[in-house]
Formats: sequence, C-alpha cells, structure tokens
Amino acid sequence: MRIAVAGGTGRIGRLVVREIAQRGHEAVSLSRAEGVDLRTGDGLGAILADVETVIDVTNPPVATVAEAEETFTAMTEVLLAAEAAAGVRHHIALSIAALDEVEGNPHYFGKRAQERAVRAGGIAFTILRATQFHDFPAMIAEWAVADGESLVPPLLLQPIAPRDVAAALVDHALDAPSGTTVEIAGPRTEDAVDMARRTFAARGEDRRIRATWRGAAMGVGFAGEVLVPAEGVRLAPTSFDEWIAAGAE
Repeated sequence: MRIAVAGGTGRIGRLVVREIAQRGHEAVSLSRAEGVDLRTGDGLGAILADVETVIDVTNPPVATVAEAEETFTAMTEVLLAAEAAAGVRHHIALSIAALDEVEGNPHYFGKRAQERAVRAGGIAFTILRATQFHDFPAMIAEWAVADGESLVPPLLLQPIAPRDVAAALVDHALDAPSGTTVEIAGPRTEDAVDMARRTFAARGEDRRIRATWRGAAMGVGFAGEVLVPAEGVRLAPTSFDEWIAAGAE
C-alpha cells in the first residue's frame, strides 16, 4: 500500500513512517519538507496520487480555544478535500483518550473540532484516541518552570509508548475503516510526577521537580481518574518500566 502521513516529520509521524516501511509498504510524508502546506493545500494534489490511506498525526501549536478550533478544523477540511479529489479511501486521525472529559483546555477543544470535521468529511474514517505518551510528564516539566523547579501536577495516567501508538495507527491503515472512534492505552496506571523524575534520570538530566497544581501546565480539570480509560480498552504492550529500561526514547 501507499500510505500518506500528515505530520510525517514530527515526533509520532517519524515513527509511523518507519513502521509503514518496516511492514513493506510505501510511506509518503505530508509536511513542509516535502513541499506540502497543510493549511493551504499547496502540494497535496500531486503527492496524494495513488495513496489509499492517510494517517493524520499533525499537532499544530495553539494558544486559545478559538485558535485551536479554527486551526484544527481548517487543516482537517483542507486535507479531506484533497483526499476526496485524489480518491483516498481511508482517513485515520490520531486523537486523545478521555477527550470528552476535559473542558477549558484549548488543545482538547481543537481535537474535538478535528474529530467533528473528520466525521463530516465524506471520507471513510477511523479515529484512534490514545492515552498520554510515556514522555508526556517530562514534556510537562519542561513547559512550566518556576524558581529553578519544574512544576508537574500529580496526574494519574495510563501512558502508552509512542512506538505502540505508531504500530496501532498502521494496524488500522492496513484494515478497513471502522467508521468509529477506537481507544488504546498503555498496560498500567502511573503517577506523572514519578514518571517525570524517572524519565530525566534515565536521560542523565539533573532536574528539580515539584509536585503541584499551582502554576503547572495542566489544571485540576485533569485530576482524579479523568485520564484513565474505561475497562475493556485495547492495551498496548510496552510498560513505562520497559520504556525507561530501553533508554526513555
């Protein structure tokens, strides 16, 4: 198969491109590096020729709810229109588990808008909602720093390895469109503060971390079991312990 990856040069996109190639299929990256502008559609028509499936893992930066909804909707609609013109048969969007449980976060508003656009877009689709990645707490620690300390909220997560997310996306690309939202999570729950400390230690970085909701990058709307998936969700194989042992990459 010829499979296109929107955001193919990003953190998850690179893993998806590699996974596609390892399974013996042709991966086509849709990014500025290949002359593609996902906001305007420039370059999409030619590069989507003979593509059967598009996997969208784009993650544009957004600061406000209005910006998030406009950006995610516009990029998705541009991509879907180009897919329809090229005869693409399956659109797969990477989204976030527990997306409907969190209010007040611009990124979550944007992802909900993206999902609405996918469902209304006229292309057969699969939406894969994944829990937070194993490196997510370390990213939070880098976002919020005060007085020389990284501020990490005491989140309860059921994190997933980025490579497992890539593998699941390619699984769906090689299958028929589900026409639904499906969810995937890591094998067990973890504490975000502990995860951040262990990630930096595994990387050989000396970083002071304080457990707090005050000033942290995520508010109390994420507290409790909001980010823990329901029972029966598909579980990915790689635990956080295994990811740490492999070098936290």
